[in-house]
Amino acid sequence: MSFQDEIQRIETRRAFLTRSTTGLGAIALATLLNPAARAAAAAAPHPARGALGTLHHAAKAKRVIYLFQSGAPSHLDLFDPKPRLKELTNTELPPSVRMGQRITGMTAGQKQLLCVGAAFPFKRYGKNGVEMSEMLPHIGGIADEIALVRSMFTEPINHDPAVTFFATGHQQPGRPTMGAWAAYGLGSENENLPAYVVLTSGGGGQPLQARYWGNGFLPGNYQGVQFRSQGDPVLYVTDPPGVDAKRRRALIDAMQVLNRRQLGILGDPDIATHIDNYELAFRMQTSVPELMDIAKEPKEVLEAYGAEPGKASFANNCLLARRLAERGVRFIQLCHRDWDHHGGLPDGIKNQTKQTDRPSAALIRDLKQRGLLEDTLVIWGGEFGRTAYSQGGISATNFGRDHHPRCYSMWFAGGGIKPGLVHGATDDFGYNIVADPVNVHDLHATLLHLLGIEHKRLTYRFEGRDYRLTDIHGELVPALLA
Repeated sequence: MSFQDEIQRIETRRAFLTRSTTGLGAIALATLLNPAARAAAAAAPHPARGALGTLHHAAKAKRVIYLFQSGAPSHLDLFDPKPRLKELTNTELPPSVRMGQRITGMTAGQKQLLCVGAAFPFKRYGKNGVEMSEMLPHIGGIADEIALVRSMFTEPINHDPAVTFFATGHQQPGRPTMGAWAAYGLGSENENLPAYVVLTSGGGGQPLQARYWGNGFLPGNYQGVQFRSQGDPVLYVTDPPGVDAKRRRALIDAMQVLNRRQLGILGDPDIATHIDNYELAFRMQTSVPELMDIAKEPKEVLEAYGAEPGKASFANNCLLARRLAERGVRFIQLCHRDWDHHGGLPDGIKNQTKQTDRPSAALIRDLKQRGLLEDTLVIWGGEFGRTAYSQGGISATNFGRDHHPRCYSMWFAGGGIKPGLVHGATDDFGYNIVADPVNVHDLHATLLHLLGIEHKRLTYRFEGRDYRLTDIHGELVPALLA
């Protein structure tokens, strides 16, 4: 039997229907051209469009905005006041606090681990008098809208495995990220935009790897799609000179005929991914430029965020995050770099809060004003905390802090989160958790719960095993729920 004969023998019903004039494509086209059918579809309840089909329980959040602060902001200088630590500045960290816990090679060779207090004073904000750094006046101004968790902890002690762990629930690369799991389970609310979008800002600091928003072993159409604030919004989507939309559509149609034929013959899921991605890319050619044009926003909105059209900044990205949320994007991830302050921390904190404080708070206020906050879960934080002791010497204007996975702070808002809450506590040195610890797996379980997903039931079979975001871990944190 020839190779061609073998291909024809294994050709499937899907290939026949694809080529048939009365196939599924023709049926779908007829539905789209029928106004009555479209109206009925729009009026009907919309279950989850992803792998789940229907949610496990009623969702509090429809979407997530993750404001990832790459490099690890110092909880001791921003969210977790320690007056005792301030008093003990320039004295040795007591062995009873460290308890022999591992530290990085960057400070393991120091003769002394000297305590160092916060670089700037703390103030009380909101009805409950939540203490935060005076360098965060705008976030302080939304203290009644957020839940501040001071008892987060993680496992890795270095950046790349810590970012990977927070994103995927595992230190080793290769697993899907939170956003990919959400896109896979729930699908997209907008057929003209990806379910998972990524925006980056900030210069220097730790590099951002594309796998921090990767799909892992899930199909490729669940990976995060990076949008850019300058130049082409999405790389390789814009038509080259001399190619108009009509010609591009004809080219894609011809290519898709071949792709669908091959899919029907071989059943390769990667081919299905290519088909979906080409169609989405074509639709994005018209939807994305309008989305990314923040110049049309009212002047007062631009000023509230501190956004400037045509520039790449965290402020611009926060405004874009709101625009993406309005358009039904499921998971929006902002990555802002340069929080890795091993030295020069006072100036570094001042610079970073100047870039992030105002737009972070503006995003919360804007979402609330538009009625979006109640079903949008906002997450703000880094991959771990910073040490109570200084890396290197201490002066009035200069010191640094090393990596500290044992405890750190994050805040959350909207999407079913209890507002005005302070959850968990650390010791007088901000070194160990003394109440209500929350690990990364617990956070993942809670995030999925707010999206209407029971974390143990969202799985994907790969290499003979059912995987999930929380692996074999994770407990819901009821105290965070409204």
